[in-house]
Amino acid sequence: MGKPSESTSTLPHVAYARRSPSVLPQPHLFLVLRADEPLSSSIRCGLQEVTELTFGRAREGAASRLEQINGGRFAMTVPDRWMSSAHAVLRKGPDHWVLEDLQSKNGTLVNGERCERTVLDDGDLLELGHTFFIFREATAVAEEGRRTLHANELRPSAPGLATMIPELAEQFGRLEAVSHSLVSVVIQGESGTGKELVAQAVHKLSGRSGDFVAVNCAALPQTLVESELFGYRKGAFSGATEDRTGLIRSADHGTLFLDEIGDLPAPAQAVFLRVLQESEVLPVGATRPLKVDIRLLAATHRDLETLVADNRFRSDLLARISGLTLSLPPLRERREDLGLLIGMLLRRHFENRAQQVSFSSEAARALLLYSWPLNIRELEKCLTTAVVLARHGMIQESHLPGPVSASLRPSPEPEESSAEAGTHIFDAVGKRVGELQVLRRARFLHVIAGDRDRIELRHPLRREREDVGNDSQRGRRRIDIGVADHEFLEDVVLNGTGELFRCHALLLGSHDVEGKHRQHGTVHGHGHRHLVERDPGEQHAHVVN
Repeated sequence: MGKPSESTSTLPHVAYARRSPSVLPQPHLFLVLRADEPLSSSIRCGLQEVTELTFGRAREGAASRLEQINGGRFAMTVPDRWMSSAHAVLRKGPDHWVLEDLQSKNGTLVNGERCERTVLDDGDLLELGHTFFIFREATAVAEEGRRTLHANELRPSAPGLATMIPELAEQFGRLEAVSHSLVSVVIQGESGTGKELVAQAVHKLSGRSGDFVAVNCAALPQTLVESELFGYRKGAFSGATEDRTGLIRSADHGTLFLDEIGDLPAPAQAVFLRVLQESEVLPVGATRPLKVDIRLLAATHRDLETLVADNRFRSDLLARISGLTLSLPPLRERREDLGLLIGMLLRRHFENRAQQVSFSSEAARALLLYSWPLNIRELEKCLTTAVVLARHGMIQESHLPGPVSASLRPSPEPEESSAEAGTHIFDAVGKRVGELQVLRRARFLHVIAGDRDRIELRHPLRREREDVGNDSQRGRRRIDIGVADHEFLEDVVLNGTGELFRCHALLLGSHDVEGKHRQHGTVHGHGHRHLVERDPGEQHAHVVN
């Protein structure tokens, strides 16, 4: 018997390596929204080959399109009756892009301001007629990516997984790849970014026969963790008059979604770890464990690794749930998808009537300039309310909530005149562990934490006066602020009228858990002393003048 033949050549790695498309940052222009037809398709246009792009009106009934004229000259035409036939031109310079109005009838606006010629910055909002574009200096796309992509060409595998942003589309692709497996998924993102919608999409794609069961971890009472999660037998305790399945067994052969897992109480973390390790639960009052088959999905707005470092989350539980991590950007970082999301929400809530919805240019501009601190959930409530208020007419600026419409009127910078009426930014005292920004929109105030934990201003600043004889003296000015995790605001900026118009705030560290001592700090500014107080048992911090 002869010897088997031996190969005389070495196999190259490249022959068997799976090539991944190179990612190249390229300038892009996104047609986000047409105010008169919000259901029309958004478009993503790559500008890598463009040296000059002319904007103009297309014939009525035609689709919006990008076409090459010759060489690096292109034309973008939109069936917008408020756009001139030659409206504006975008030219590529050595290190920037310049937008110039071509003496159009209705003018060209950038970020809500009319301009004749301007250099564009990343994220600028362009308004031509009733059509709105967003310019991006560098968007990463696959090497073989198409020059243009229309939203109606997207084929999302499940609701909630459509996006015009290449980076997010790549994340959704990985999510789809693991959906049929038992790989656990952690979805990170601010409140209202659509984490549960994405979790439902994974469950739908998984093909599992059981139910999708969502558990609000922050709402689980510590004294009832086991009975809520594992269920109980009749007679297990006083009031247990019948058998109860429990949340985990309700998801048997299905998907268990742990919403805000970072808020899971410590006792629940311990008992839930065993469920994941052994795939079984022991109902309260039972003597034998019961096997369960669940797919685990989790969501959080917190940094779980930071919680582990602070001994607020179990490291072994984090290791057990760590599989694929998906990060959902806040809506303010996802403005390219606003038109897509607006169309999706209108179709979901108004079905056939959605075709009749339209926006004034002012209303559309407000939607695109607003920062949406509460993300998609806030957008959804805004749209449904506006459609109802507009009845069957066009949605106007007056139909939008105060904070949204106020984005059209940025507050002027306050003038500094004196210690009493001027602007004071006080030096902070205490440990700096985070930074907040206050956004004032009409009568509404929001506080957004730098670590993405949102703290809401419960009450607007109020000014009180005391009458002393014939004189009217200023009384106490106080801001009541609901603060999460026993952290509170220390540094506040006030003006002489008693209005909160700007805030640079710092968080202090944790408070005395035994509640025996009042925390306080003092900040100084222009001869004034401002006391910051908080009782450990209270839910609000007080800044007292």
